[in-house]
Amino acid sequence: MKRTIFILATLLGMGNMSGVVAQNIENIIPGVSIENFNMNRNGKYLTVEMELHLSALDVDANRAVLLTPRLVNGADSLDLPAIGIYGRRRYYYYIRNGISAISGESEKSFRVSKKPEQLEYNNPILYEDWMNGATLKFHRSDWGCCQEILAEYEGIVGRHREAFFPELIFVQPKAEIMKSRSLSGSAYIDFPVDQTVIYPDYRRNTVELGKIQATIDSVRNDKDVTITSVWLKGFASPESPYKHNTELAIGRTAALKKHIGQLYHFDDGIIQTDYEPEDWTGLRRYVEQSNINHRAEILALIDSDMEPDAKEAKIKRTYPDEYRFMLQHFYPALRHTDYRIDYNIRTFSEVEEIKRIMAEQPQKLSLNEFYLVAGKYEPGTDEFTDIFQTAVRMFPNDETANLNAANAAIRRDDFGTARKYLDKAGDSAEAVYARGALTVREGDYDMARRYLGKAKEMGLEQASRTLDELDARQK
Repeated sequence: MKRTIFILATLLGMGNMSGVVAQNIENIIPGVSIENFNMNRNGKYLTVEMELHLSALDVDANRAVLLTPRLVNGADSLDLPAIGIYGRRRYYYYIRNGISAISGESEKSFRVSKKPEQLEYNNPILYEDWMNGATLKFHRSDWGCCQEILAEYEGIVGRHREAFFPELIFVQPKAEIMKSRSLSGSAYIDFPVDQTVIYPDYRRNTVELGKIQATIDSVRNDKDVTITSVWLKGFASPESPYKHNTELAIGRTAALKKHIGQLYHFDDGIIQTDYEPEDWTGLRRYVEQSNINHRAEILALIDSDMEPDAKEAKIKRTYPDEYRFMLQHFYPALRHTDYRIDYNIRTFSEVEEIKRIMAEQPQKLSLNEFYLVAGKYEPGTDEFTDIFQTAVRMFPNDETANLNAANAAIRRDDFGTARKYLDKAGDSAEAVYARGALTVREGDYDMARRYLGKAKEMGLEQASRTLDELDARQK
């Protein structure tokens, strides 16, 4: 997004105008008018744009006219590429003497007979601090023979004044000693009644076992990843005696452990198991989300302190129709195995490698690695912003990720996005300061002072400096 900087355009005979575009600057110097003047700061560059009208500019045959935009601030100045208009005899004089242009190679030159009536001028220059507050002047010099300047004219086009942009504080996240991640899911493996033997081709077992295998394979085949554990937890549904369900949950989980062990030959201790004889939590979730009759009463029984067998028997006896419905529609989903694959990702330290990983598999990166690569880009650029936005997508609830993404958005004057991230950035001194910086950019200086004052009270030195600068600019 292009950031437009506030310009104070001072026009000859017109007093002061505030804005970024100045229209119809008639005869700023003899023979030249300007329209659509604009100066924009975008990252490292300050761009000067204007439309020059030259139809009234007349040049004698033995003369040359040099038009030079000049940026001036005190003792500092910079001449931008000039436009040269050459009379016929003066043009051929320079050609015979091997002179391509008066001001050098960057000059845009025309014979007077070929000069355009209207010329679009667009020139970016590398921004330097002294340019804040600089005045853009338009200079005309008339040249005669022997490189003699016969006359000079100068008019003021406008002034570049940087908007107040508080220094933003990007917080470096703590480096992870070990980048530990996990993938998890649930598989619904069918067993024949009262059996604990896995038959891979039985009913939907090919698909359900495939889910676990695909999750393991997604990290096992990655050279940057080391699997640290495969965790399995088996559940049974509440029908049948609790003791029997306990045996089924243990046996079926052990069968799955054996099946995975035969496929992958993991080291001892990698596959870990747990079990829950009856998944009452899952049953409660299904009942709560349903519209079956006596839902409240059934939920009360599920939540009661009764023994599992007595609880299930009372639901079956008291609400037989609803029980049959649950048995058919809810209970099959309660016979499942939850699984989680825990793994470590190696650390990346080379910037080029981090860039590649961010483009291909950003989930492998830590917040600190995102931060390190962001430091290689100019704040406000698309690349810089994209890094912090990618980081917050990977860590959507992390306060530091949200704070840095908010700062990146403020840097581009994307205030709506900044507010969204600041809502999840916490209440650290840096987050409070960022809210102050945002309200400065929005022009709400009273609210900005409240935030900055609070950040100052919390011990953030930059808040004090920003308050002083804000006060100085408001005088």
